Amino acid sequence: MKMKSLLKAAAPALTAAGTVAYLVAPGRATSAQKAPFVDRNYAHRGLHRQDKSVPENSLEAFRAAVEHGYGVEMDVHLSADGALVVFHDDTLDRVCGVPGRVEDKTLEELRQLRLCGTDCGIPTLAEALAVLGGRVPLILEIKRGGHNRELCEKTYALLRTYAGPVCIESFDPFIVRWFRLHAPELLRGQLSLPPKDYGDSTTKLNAFLAGNLLTNVLCRPQFIAYQIGKKPMTVRLCERMGAVRVAWTSHAWDQESKNDMVIFEYYRPGVWFRAGSK
Repeated sequence: MKMKSLLKAAAPALTAAGTVAYLVAPGRATSAQKAPFVDRNYAHRGLHRQDKSVPENSLEAFRAAVEHGYGVEMDVHLSADGALVVFHDDTLDRVCGVPGRVEDKTLEELRQLRLCGTDCGIPTLAEALAVLGGRVPLILEIKRGGHNRELCEKTYALLRTYAGPVCIESFDPFIVRWFRLHAPELLRGQLSLPPKDYGDSTTKLNAFLAGNLLTNVLCRPQFIAYQIGKKPMTVRLCERMGAVRVAWTSHAWDQESKNDMVIFEYYRPGVWFRAGSK
């Protein structure tokens, strides 16, 4: 009778724990899916320089990363006329010094702009892939916008013509879900950060759900790219359940021992890490 009473008292807590585990559980990745990507360092937006002489997300930054053997992380947006362009921010002011949103400009208009005051222009995704040439693995962040389905469809269509190793990630779980449904062969990841760090970019409810990976039920990401710092219990649970651990953005060597992939900038780590890596 005492055991029955204990089980009855514990039932609500066990149910709650089971529900949380179901919500945050990752998707299962095969060894073949993971093999090209794990135990490597990835140059954040290419191997750009802190003084901006080689700007972020430029062909020059991607060439430098490839020359050193690093994996590459880059970002893709959709222009107003449906072109796939490599650029991080939603707006152009920080990097190009002009007002306006990327998705409101045509490719021709974007071609006129320069990155960080250099002679480097905004590349298309096709141009960036050509520079990589399949020689190093790529983490491609799909940026959310006003035409997410078109962005996903066009990105996937281009990636299907590319011979190199590519995985995708996004802050938007519905974008990750699209790739889960339409491109299950691609390793997919959920970008996230602590709820408090979302600021005014979304509602407090959305920040709570996304920051604690409670949206995983929609997209079952196979890796979690989480901002470096203290991780919520739900993130640690997801990792214990098998999610590949990706850290961003590292500025020192201390992330390699506790992650499977590291996105770095402004220093020169080894290409590979962990004993047994190539």
